[in-house]
Amino acid sequence: MAHLLVVESWVGSMSRLLPRAIREGGHEFTFLTRDLHHYLRSAPEGAAHPLLGARNVITADTNDTEALLPQVERLHAVLGFDGVLTSCDYYLPTVALTAARLGLPGPPPEAVGNACRKDATRRVLADAGVPGPRFAVHEEWSRIAAAAREIGYPLVVKPVDLCAGMFVRRVDNEEQLASCVAALAGFPVNARGQRRTPAVLLEELLDGPEVSVETVSHAGAVQVVGVTDKSVGGAPAFIETGHMFPAALPAGDAEAAEQTALGALKALGLTDGVVAHTEIKLTSAGPRVVEVNPRPAGNRITELIRHVTGVDLAAAFVDVSLGRAPDLRRTDTGLRSAAIGFLVPGTAGTLETLDAGAVRTAPDVLEVQLAEPGRQVKAAGSNNEYLGHVMAGDPDGTGARARVESLLDEVRSGLVIR
Repeated sequence: MAHLLVVESWVGSMSRLLPRAIREGGHEFTFLTRDLHHYLRSAPEGAAHPLLGARNVITADTNDTEALLPQVERLHAVLGFDGVLTSCDYYLPTVALTAARLGLPGPPPEAVGNACRKDATRRVLADAGVPGPRFAVHEEWSRIAAAAREIGYPLVVKPVDLCAGMFVRRVDNEEQLASCVAALAGFPVNARGQRRTPAVLLEELLDGPEVSVETVSHAGAVQVVGVTDKSVGGAPAFIETGHMFPAALPAGDAEAAEQTALGALKALGLTDGVVAHTEIKLTSAGPRVVEVNPRPAGNRITELIRHVTGVDLAAAFVDVSLGRAPDLRRTDTGLRSAAIGFLVPGTAGTLETLDAGAVRTAPDVLEVQLAEPGRQVKAAGSNNEYLGHVMAGDPDGTGARARVESLLDEVRSGLVIR
C-alpha cells in the first residue's frame, strides 16, 4: 500500500475520480488544504466529500509555498509519502516543487511552471519551433494596444494564469480589447485566493476545429491515449459545450495533432510523471498548440476514454505519481465512441425547472447530471457555469456526439429560468 499526498483539488469530477482511483489501486492518501469549507460546500447535501475521507485531512496555507515546503517535509518524516499530486491547475507548480523537495517522483518544477503559465508556454514552444499562434504579452495598455494592431484583429485575449476559459475572449476592435483588459484587471485574485499576474496575453485568432490529445508520460516516454474533439460556444467567450472520444477525424489529422502535442510536451520537458491534456487547433495552415495542461483532462473526458477503451487515466495519474508504469492496456468495452454535452445557460435568473424526463432511461445513456431547481444562474462566460451534462455512447461508430446533442435538446425543452 502506497501513501499519497493530495494537495488541494478541483471540486468537479476529478475530485471524486482521484480518490476512487487511489483506493481502487490499494493505496491511501493524506489531503492537504487551506480551506476545508471549499470542499464541504461542493458536496451534495448530507454527503461527505470523497477527499475528506482521506486517512488524514490537514489544514495548511497551500498558497504560501515557501512556508509550506518545510511543513510538508516534517509531515513526510512522520507519515512517509510515496507520491504527491493534485488535479487543480493552481497547485500543480506547488506539487512539482514538493515532489522535488521530498525526492519523490514527478516532472521537473520548471517544466510544470512553464506549462501552467500561458505566456511561458508560448515562449518555450516558440523557441523550440513548435507551431502556435502569433502572440504578445504586455501589462501596460499602450503596449497591449500596439501589439494588438501588429497581430491584427480579430484576436484572442487571455489571462496568463487562469483556468476553465475564464476571461478568454475574442475581440474584433480596440474598444472590445479595452473592455476585456479592464475586466481582467478587475479580477486580481483567483478563486483560490492567489494573487494574479497582471500580464495580458494576446494571440492570433486561429481557424479550424479544436481537439485535445490525451497522453501519459513515464520514464522519459510519452504514450498517446487518443484524441478528443471539442465543441465551443458562447461567443465572444470560448465555452466548451461538448466532447467526443475518439474524435471523428481523418487518420492524417489525428496523427498530425498527436505529433504536435508530443513535440510540445518534449519542448516543455513533460516526459515523466505526467498525464497531460494538450489542446490543438487543426488550422488551414496545419496544427497549432492552444494550451498544454500537465494534468488529466477535465469535463469528464477521462470518463469518456474509460467507457470506450477501459483505460482509467485517473488510475494512470496515480501510478505515474508513484513512479510506476501505468496500465494503458485497452479492453473491449462494447462502445466505439462516447460523448458528453453540457447545458450552458444563456440567461441569468433563478432555475425554476430542469427535468431530464425520459432521457435518464434512454438507450446508450451513460450519465445524466442536472442542477437542482432554486439555483441562482448567470449567463455563462466560462466553463464554470454549466447547469449539467448528458453522456452517451455509441456501440457502432462515432455517432455518440449526435446522440448527445439530441438528448440535450430534450433536456432543454424542460428548462425554465426566471
